[in-house]
Amino acid sequence: MNIYDELVWRGLIKDESDPKIKDILNNEHVTFYIGTDPTGDSLHIGHFSSFLICKRLKEAGHNPIVLVGGATGLIGDPKPDSERPMISKETVAHNIECLKKQLVKLFDCEVVNNYDWLHDISFIDFLRDYGKFFNVNYMLNKDIVARRLDEGITYTEFSYMIMQAADFYFLNKTKNVTMQVAGQDQWGNITAGIELIRKKEGKEAYAFTMPLLTKSDGSKFGKTNGKAIWLDRTKTSPYEMYQFFINSEDTKVIDYLKFLTFLSKEEILELEKKNNEAPHLREAHQALAREVITFIHGKEAYEEALRISKALFSGDIKSLTSKEIEEGFTEFPKFEGKEFTLVDALIEIKLAQSKREAREFISNGAVLVNGEKITDLNYLLTKDKAIDGKYIVIRRGKKLYSLIKY
Repeated sequence: MNIYDELVWRGLIKDESDPKIKDILNNEHVTFYIGTDPTGDSLHIGHFSSFLICKRLKEAGHNPIVLVGGATGLIGDPKPDSERPMISKETVAHNIECLKKQLVKLFDCEVVNNYDWLHDISFIDFLRDYGKFFNVNYMLNKDIVARRLDEGITYTEFSYMIMQAADFYFLNKTKNVTMQVAGQDQWGNITAGIELIRKKEGKEAYAFTMPLLTKSDGSKFGKTNGKAIWLDRTKTSPYEMYQFFINSEDTKVIDYLKFLTFLSKEEILELEKKNNEAPHLREAHQALAREVITFIHGKEAYEEALRISKALFSGDIKSLTSKEIEEGFTEFPKFEGKEFTLVDALIEIKLAQSKREAREFISNGAVLVNGEKITDLNYLLTKDKAIDGKYIVIRRGKKLYSLIKY
């Protein structure tokens, strides 16, 4: 299967600026770019799903460049319903350095910053060299602007399209970039860049967009309980990422495998068959978690996440290190450790409302300490019983956990 047909099969092409793109991707070697603004100090899974195009096209013989918008990040891409809050220059600079490290490590590609060529352009030069090539009616018809007209849009946001077009023009002149790739929500900005190159240089440039990865209800993929799934493991641990993917919707997991992994068509079709026949085995989900976590964090991180998951499921808490407990129990309540009886502890960590209730839970075998069932009403919790001298994990029933930290 050629690269274009593979992208179509994976569902990775939404809009194309020219029918020639199929031939270009299959038979030529082009330099293309994809960009993001540094709104945070880490990429998230949504970025990852888009930036994987760098590796896919690089393996097909094309040259990727990733643009991190140090200039456009100071302005803000128009949101569908409101203006983005301004970010300080210091924060943007910090975010750029963090994102650059992630991008180079994951995708081994050149990273550029549009602040380098946009910050010295004077307002008069901006209007003369770029503004005069944009008809206001043309800009108003772009979806990215039109969707904000009822609520109102500032001139700053309105100018974002011209700035992104200037990026495409600059990279075309200086690095022979002839193609831009982006999410479908950037179509208006991309085509503006194609038009600018044509008007100023008389050259053809090309672009295609990728569909945004979504859940079955149409909402954006990449969040759990309102929290983004970050690629920085200090923000989202490999275990948390594992849980996110292992709990993916059955109806969407095959789409996610196509978007987020490099498994072959044959491998994915086999997983689709297994998912349809025995969804409870979650083999497709396991493959998704394994492929993504291994790509981002390495095999060791995936195996660690799997080990934590199995230990929590089986109750074998003692097999975990204190570091693994920290990663596996981020969502559970934590309490300051001291020497006290298990009865008193259950009340303090809010797993029982009274001493009578606490005694009943213990006597009935419903309380586990570090995975071990405790029925002794006089059982004493001390630091020497903590894993690595740091943590005691209390479980009541099947799902209620609390963590005592010494």
